[in-house]
Amino acid sequence: MPVSPRGSLDRRRFLAASAGAALSAAALPGCAASVDSGSGAKGAKETLTIMDTAWTKKDKQNAERELGMNLEIVTYDITKLNAMLAGKNPPDVVRGIGATDVPYFAARGLMADLDPYFAKSDALKPSDLAPANDVWRYDHTTKKQGTGPRYGMAKDYSQDCMFWYRTDMFEAAKLELPSDTEPLSCDEWLDLGKRLVKRRLGKVKVYGLSGTPLGGPLTQVMWMAASAGGSLFAEDLATVDFSSPEALKALQWYLDYAKADIGPSVVNPNPDGWDWPTYQANRMAMATDGYWFGGTIGGDAKISEVSRFAPAPQLGSHRISPCFSGTGYWIPKEAKNKDAAWRYFEWYFASKPAQDRATSGWGIPSLNSLRSKMPRDTAFHKQSYEVQQRELDYFSVLPVSPYAQVDALNAVLTKVLPDAVKSGTSAGKIADTLNSQINEQLARGKELVG
Repeated sequence: MPVSPRGSLDRRRFLAASAGAALSAAALPGCAASVDSGSGAKGAKETLTIMDTAWTKKDKQNAERELGMNLEIVTYDITKLNAMLAGKNPPDVVRGIGATDVPYFAARGLMADLDPYFAKSDALKPSDLAPANDVWRYDHTTKKQGTGPRYGMAKDYSQDCMFWYRTDMFEAAKLELPSDTEPLSCDEWLDLGKRLVKRRLGKVKVYGLSGTPLGGPLTQVMWMAASAGGSLFAEDLATVDFSSPEALKALQWYLDYAKADIGPSVVNPNPDGWDWPTYQANRMAMATDGYWFGGTIGGDAKISEVSRFAPAPQLGSHRISPCFSGTGYWIPKEAKNKDAAWRYFEWYFASKPAQDRATSGWGIPSLNSLRSKMPRDTAFHKQSYEVQQRELDYFSVLPVSPYAQVDALNAVLTKVLPDAVKSGTSAGKIADTLNSQINEQLARGKELVG
């Protein structure tokens, strides 16, 4: 998939984050009571500022009624957010991607520690949180993600390296369907993509494989290197090494995929911007999208009839199936209305909105207690549910560096890879270039964080 500017988050990630999250009318008991804004006017409603994707007027009105507060919705923009954080006048609640945002913002002391709120909450108990919420944790001592205080929460999540495929296209190509239980090797997966691609007059008519998970080529190399038993980042997360045997093997896979021109890549992005329009239009045989993508497929009877879900392919013998999103919300450390922001958390993450998301198929519920609500009413939903439940055993948090934003690192790959692929530059030389440029960025960031 193309890596889009962080200014608006990329289209595919935000569609994944927002779909199925329409705010329904039912709050937790007590949420609807008016709260004193501190202005001295008895019964005056507090205003909560939320930086998020666009809300409909109806959703906003419903939420305000249920919460008993006024909501000011500010459209997400990273430049604006950074300016508000620097000015110590941030929004009260910020939409974010847990897997990639937390190390950067938490390491800089910009996120509020929510452990005290979780400890007192009857609605959001730590014991009920799905493991994917660990992407929202950060340990300042070790400077690593996955442990330590909680700085936010996922609204739902997916294991983003799993993939969907079209049975009709496999059958037309006389290919055996992927297993529901055993993952393909990455080489087998690439070979299937080459067999499924269709061209006309030298141009791709049907993509054989959209092979990049959420987060772009950087997270792809992280995932594949981990499945080969290695790591892209050093132990202290201060440097990368694309030249290590495992990372080089992962980089080579991506180069082979891009050169084969069988699916969207940084060399030839998908003009549709994300996988669904292409997949729905019968122009994509396999789409690397997590469980959330079933929310779109399930809404189209013809497409769902010929769609199935498969485990994440593996480059090596260390089976791993990470989450590169875990989209949800966080509360800035300098937010003025933290208590009101937490009431919003309890309403959004545990009440009717969360229950509706759980039944929609747009993601795995963030609360374990809601997992039983995942849809299993059709053959399509039943198959994807069963594959997803088995895959949970292989979930893992792959920590990213706190010293640079992932989008800034992806920008290096997006700049370097196209010319390198077209010129036939060796993987080893590309690795050297990436190491030099990315490690320079990480070093600068480390100086700032300390």
